[in-house]
Amino acid sequence: MSTEDTQAHTGVPAVGADSPFRPERIARDEAPQFVLPLVVRIEKTGPPARTDALETAARAVLVLLTDERSADGGEWAEAVRDWQDARIRKVVRRARGAEWRKAGTLPGVTVRGGASEVRVFPPVPLDGWPKELAKLQVSGTELDDPEPAAPAEPGLPVLWLNPDVEMSAGKAMAQAGHGAQLAWWELTGAERAAWRDAGFRLAVRTAPRERWQELSASGLPVVRDAGFTEIAPGSCTVVADHPALRARL
Repeated sequence: MSTEDTQAHTGVPAVGADSPFRPERIARDEAPQFVLPLVVRIEKTGPPARTDALETAARAVLVLLTDERSADGGEWAEAVRDWQDARIRKVVRRARGAEWRKAGTLPGVTVRGGASEVRVFPPVPLDGWPKELAKLQVSGTELDDPEPAAPAEPGLPVLWLNPDVEMSAGKAMAQAGHGAQLAWWELTGAERAAWRDAGFRLAVRTAPRERWQELSASGLPVVRDAGFTEIAPGSCTVVADHPALRARL
């Protein structure tokens, strides 16, 4: 089924020529630009594992998109709409201690993983961050996995990271969020409801090098980074492998 057919028959926004992740300048670049802030809690002792943080950030994006405050008539609806009408930018900052507690006083949603906590906030203008968030650091989100992540459970949506693109944990969290959002846009209403009812369970894994070419050319949603930070414009960073989307290939 083509992206045009998906939009016509399901009401799900298509990801195609006007994708917000395309590297070249398009009409949506002329719109006011917004960013989705995410803050990951990283205390000096006991920082979260990298994969856990990536998965929690991806889930946080989906939680915000489905929050009743983001729906038509909700207090976040206009900001979410303006953000999605422009480039879909996400920025991950870190906080600990008092900074984390202050961030928790702002409107948003905190999503918890195995040992990670990520708070996502409604979109803000690119140059209009709340002061409590603007002072938080982007750097310093270097996280590690104490041991290799186990294989993803069969039937679980997987966000595959490009094995040849190096990213900080913060950048990878944003990219995982992009991948989850692209998959969400392509799902039907019933498929979305099923994923939401399952708590947006998903896995983030680095793709085996021998599989990356097949994955990125499969027709599944692919995140192509705009190149604002860390990596070259147009780099393919994530393939969103949702079982419902794979079944339509």
